[in-house]
Amino acid sequence: MNEKISPPEITELNLLLDYKNPDLPVGERVADLLSRMTLEEKVAQMLCVWRQRETFLVDQSSAINVTNLKRHYKEGIGQIARLSDIGEGLTATEMAKLANSLQRFFVEETRLGIPVIFHEECLHGLPAVDATSYPQPIALASTFNPDLIEEIYTAIAIDARRRGAHQALTPVVDVVRDPRWGRVEETFGEDPFLVAKLGIAAVKGFQGDGAYLDKKHVLATLKHFAAHGQPESGSNCGPADFSERLLRDVFLYPFRQLVEKCPPASIMASYNEIDGLPSHANQWLLRKVLREEWQFKGFVVSDYFAITELFHKEDSISHGLARNKTEAALLAAKAGVNIELPDIDCYPNLVQLVNDGRLREQVIDELIAPMLTYKFTLGLFEDPYVDPDLIQNENKLKSDRKLAVRSAREAITLLKNQNNLLPLDPNEKRTIAVIGPNAERELLGGYSGKPWHFITVLEGIKHKVGEQVTVLHSEGCQITVNGSWQDDAVTLPDPEEDRKSIEQAVATASSSDIIILVLGGNEQTSREAWSKFHMGDRPCLELFGAQNDLAKAMVATGKPIVVLLFNGRPNSINYIQENIPAILECWYLGQEAGQAVADILFGDYNPSGKLPISIPRSAGHIPCFYNHKPSARRGYLFDDITPLFPFGFGLSYTTFEFTNLRLAKNTIQSSESTEVRVNITNTGKRSGTEVVQMYIRDCHSSVTRPIKELRGFKKIHLAAWESKTVTLPITPEHLAFTNIENQYVVEPGDFEIMVGNSSRDADLLKTVLQVI
Repeated sequence: MNEKISPPEITELNLLLDYKNPDLPVGERVADLLSRMTLEEKVAQMLCVWRQRETFLVDQSSAINVTNLKRHYKEGIGQIARLSDIGEGLTATEMAKLANSLQRFFVEETRLGIPVIFHEECLHGLPAVDATSYPQPIALASTFNPDLIEEIYTAIAIDARRRGAHQALTPVVDVVRDPRWGRVEETFGEDPFLVAKLGIAAVKGFQGDGAYLDKKHVLATLKHFAAHGQPESGSNCGPADFSERLLRDVFLYPFRQLVEKCPPASIMASYNEIDGLPSHANQWLLRKVLREEWQFKGFVVSDYFAITELFHKEDSISHGLARNKTEAALLAAKAGVNIELPDIDCYPNLVQLVNDGRLREQVIDELIAPMLTYKFTLGLFEDPYVDPDLIQNENKLKSDRKLAVRSAREAITLLKNQNNLLPLDPNEKRTIAVIGPNAERELLGGYSGKPWHFITVLEGIKHKVGEQVTVLHSEGCQITVNGSWQDDAVTLPDPEEDRKSIEQAVATASSSDIIILVLGGNEQTSREAWSKFHMGDRPCLELFGAQNDLAKAMVATGKPIVVLLFNGRPNSINYIQENIPAILECWYLGQEAGQAVADILFGDYNPSGKLPISIPRSAGHIPCFYNHKPSARRGYLFDDITPLFPFGFGLSYTTFEFTNLRLAKNTIQSSESTEVRVNITNTGKRSGTEVVQMYIRDCHSSVTRPIKELRGFKKIHLAAWESKTVTLPITPEHLAFTNIENQYVVEPGDFEIMVGNSSRDADLLKTVLQVI
């Protein structure tokens, strides 16, 4: 295998072929290439290979079998999936070399020399060996920092592109409204506006200015289109039976914002059905809304095996819409799914469908044209290779580590700090007991690689306090026994062993000055349920296993306690909220978890995270999202209907005061804009960062509207006793909704403008804007 492969020569013969002439517009090159392709070559561009890699790899190594490539792929292939997960994982250099070797075959050994696109999952880092692992998206959303999100996904794009990848199957812009769902960790939370803003930042990071020729950017893929984040019963891929108005104003909102403001190259259709029609067969969704109304110019990829599921897939979903795989292919192509991922299954039947007259070849041309367009835009026809010598992965890992630490610090959210227990002073705490099942466990969440290193909470605390403080440790109990996100089976601990472990933890904690109790979930108790044999959704939000018993035992010691929660979804922590003085929500913080936690605990960094999703009191309180309709939260008998912790909530080691809320203009036309201004003062003794949040309510409207909706936010840093005036714009876009005639408009009337530091009424100042 060559260390480095030179780009194809631009010969005089090549220039006679318009599609190989780099001086021609991309549209002309695409048209010329289409005119030269056979039907079989066209359909090949709609196919992908992943688990079928044995057809071209030698023993799952990074060596290729050219004979098999010529036998199976003589017409070419559209994409190859996830070289990063071959075998035990390839190094950065090995992955780049393999990508080059495969690319050389398709460029030099197929009739038309159409290069291949390599795609990767890039949820919170390239899921490869020795790639930086950042916090999960739900944690990144807690930062309320789009600039940071863009910086992170820019760094991920460089990782992916240098190793040979061209497309990221990210970001997830699902609006999540059911915390029982195991994929909460992959999302930016429950609010459409926040999801859209952070989704735009992620796409900007991946795609840059859209030129791609610097080989530092990749194609972004929005997913999952649509309404995937509130499945029936909280069960992954469950139906989404919502009205069109709710779909447009909530679940489609982030997708529309991105398509119109920062167009992604690709969108992935969702597994679920809407009004009885699975998304991969939904012409209204993929053609009328996405392409006709929004004018989307990119391409739609299938979710893995989802076209097969239109017919039947024994281990996952069988929608039963198609009678066989040929019909499944026909439904998906007519709906507008450009390519079948991840393996060759249904779409080869498109050739026969065209030959039989059941599908026009023009439909095939329309579907492959945008994918060819991006192959030209990526520069793959001129320079399809990467240079392994330029990777210098160790230097990249060292530089990105600072970004990983910064993002983890910003993600941590302080939920409770009774009597200012935090931050801790190591001079006052001579012995610290670090207790709990997540204290020494590597927790990255789903779609993760094998980072260069991982700092556990225990390691981070020990490193922070050094020799001056004694650090004790006891596991206390187990959540599950070993196991990983990938493993189908989940093994529960022995209750008797947990009882003994709790006794040992009590003995350990009794000799300490303070207890750091590290609880939550793990990658087996909250994850994507991708088959009947790989579950990840839960009907209960209580802490898993014996963790509440462990917490009660720690409280009984009489020691001060700080709880750290590591989890992929909100947990109902009623006992902890009532009985433990300090609580930090950490989600999954990536490879630098231990350092970030220690920085927060000992006051080297003042927490600034805000909840991107409400934490309910129990599963019976679902749905719990803050932006509900006026009639939705009347109350419960003998229980509180409010969330345990609301959307947007997060404390600091200092305090902030909001005053003098006012509008630049109190009355505007429906087509006009204005600004809201508020004074904010740091009233504490240390500097801190606050997220100023603006919510809007349409007081009277042609259809019912939510009691409040986030429509602006700004993160600001203030020194002790410093004051600033924060200004947030209010535009027609912030006031519009889908009205009684299904038109997206601003209706005249009064709008309540609310500004503060969480969605909770008690944390908001209010004024009224009149629209005439």
